[in-house]
Amino acid sequence: MAKAKRIPVALTIAGSDSGGGAGIQADLKTFAALGVHGASAITCVTAQNPGSIRDIQACDPRMVLRQIEAVFEGLLPAAVKTGMLFSREIVRVAAEFFKPRESPPLIVDPVMVATSGARLLDRSAVRLLREQLLPLAALVTPNLDETAALIGKRPESVEEMRSAARAIKSRYGCPALVKGGHLRGFREAIDLYFDGTAELMLRAPFVRGVTTHGTGCVYSAAIAGYLALGCPLPRAVERAKRYVTRAIAQAFVVNGHRVLNSFYSANPGFKRRIKR
Repeated sequence: MAKAKRIPVALTIAGSDSGGGAGIQADLKTFAALGVHGASAITCVTAQNPGSIRDIQACDPRMVLRQIEAVFEGLLPAAVKTGMLFSREIVRVAAEFFKPRESPPLIVDPVMVATSGARLLDRSAVRLLREQLLPLAALVTPNLDETAALIGKRPESVEEMRSAARAIKSRYGCPALVKGGHLRGFREAIDLYFDGTAELMLRAPFVRGVTTHGTGCVYSAAIAGYLALGCPLPRAVERAKRYVTRAIAQAFVVNGHRVLNSFYSANPGFKRRIKR
């Protein structure tokens, strides 16, 4: 019998998306595409599709904790990411679990508000996330609106994004990747990374005519996946930026909606359309 290949584990702590485009579903597809075993702790169940979120039911915080404990006891993740935590109680569960231990790198995607406007993190939970979870993070990955919730000001230029990444590192102690995909007047999606020493400006052309759902989830999951594979953090961020850009460019159309192609590398048209 051939010797089985060993692969690392990455854990996602996030909400379930019934439409399959974001949340736990997007994270697990990303882990699988990168050759990482994906484990999950589901924080809430949503009734949604690419156009709207119709309802949200939070899981009992005790059950969220039991899921995390079970994964750590049996699978021991090499990296962890959080997505939609939704409630103050679930944020507390995550912070209290990771605080007393030497844990794998924790990527915090501070999911707060959906594109549709639905609130995905209770207002009472934002302060707890800032004060207790971010200081434990290896990286936080806010978009521009989430950056405003963290430092009190929405960046409106690349220079302000640079300042924001530095402010997050100074205030919370964790490296930051400020995502500028919604920056007005730019032909590129520009992200700023700062870890206290290294600074990266990550650029990718906008893919015209493509509106996608779940890009933030896939981006942060890819970072966690590359960390699980042994990449240093700056390298993991660079590789994840390329990964999500190509997944957008190779998006599928599903009943009229664009869906990210997490397994784009198997598409024979990939090399012709996207330069390495």
